[in-house]
Amino acid sequence: MKIFSEFKKFLIQGNMVDMAIGFIFGGAFSTVIKSLVDNVVMPPVGMLLGKADFSQLYISLNGENYATLAEAVKSGAPLIKYGQFINDIISFLILGFVVFMFINAYNKLKTPVEEAPAQPEENILLLREIRDSLKK
Repeated sequence: MKIFSEFKKFLIQGNMVDMAIGFIFGGAFSTVIKSLVDNVVMPPVGMLLGKADFSQLYISLNGENYATLAEAVKSGAPLIKYGQFINDIISFLILGFVVFMFINAYNKLKTPVEEAPAQPEENILLLREIRDSLKK
């Protein structure tokens, strides 16, 4: 029964709760970033690259040609959806940049902890005492 009490203590500790909250907010933040990439970033990028919609790019592994990705998926064809992979990479890079900016701003807002001046070693203090006594 000791293992259960240790497990309960582990779950109730503040660090575990903080981590769970972090995961929840991370999931919600990921959804917002995905929406940003899909709905704001990718349309202009696709337009600059000849109105390409990256999410619709794929390679059919069975050698057949399909008019759309939806048609290929509906037929059950084996596909490499590299367009979605490109979208996911862009989303990851944007998420990484946003997290970097938040951490950078947080570090700038933190008040620096002033360190106490280092105390000289004991032998240095003794030598100073000897010096001061010889001056008298």
